[in-house]
Amino acid sequence: MKTVFALTAVATVLLAACSSTPTTPVKVEEVRTTPAPEASVVKPAAAPASSAAVTPTQPIAPAKPLEVAESMDGPFPPKGQGGDLGKRTIYYGFDEFAVPEDSKPVVSAHAAFLTRHAKAHLLVQGNCDERGSREYNLALGMRRAEGVKALLTLSGAADAQIEASSFGKEKPVDAGHDENAWAKNRRVDLVYQGE
Repeated sequence: MKTVFALTAVATVLLAACSSTPTTPVKVEEVRTTPAPEASVVKPAAAPASSAAVTPTQPIAPAKPLEVAESMDGPFPPKGQGGDLGKRTIYYGFDEFAVPEDSKPVVSAHAAFLTRHAKAHLLVQGNCDERGSREYNLALGMRRAEGVKALLTLSGAADAQIEASSFGKEKPVDAGHDENAWAKNRRVDLVYQGE
């Protein structure tokens, strides 16, 4: 009997502790600001009477206009524009991993961009067509990516700015099963981190 009484007493205390007193709703005032020519000033809402601290007004600087990628001041070179720098894919022949001669100007253009933009980080992703084993294609894709990375560093880019990886045959751009599709899938993609 004492156990039942003790459990009832504990339950009563716990229920009393969980109850809360009703609160009165706080009136929220909408603050509207008008932008000044140079900067906007945000005024804090009126503090409740019980609050002792008052927040000072803080100016907010106007937003800078977005930089246009074509100006070469942006964080990434423009895709598909600007000659060799706009190209982001290097294509390979069957079972080849040496950077093709006609793609070396593309690699040089990206190396020059990395040299001018020390905070840029380039992902060099090797890819293969569907023929061959998974392991063979991963290794071939890595040889392609590392070949491009080596040429980038020889052209002046910092090694720390470049990361080589391989997708093997796992990331095709064309799902077809013919030479036209395979030619599109034998490639290295140049991807700037964060774009």
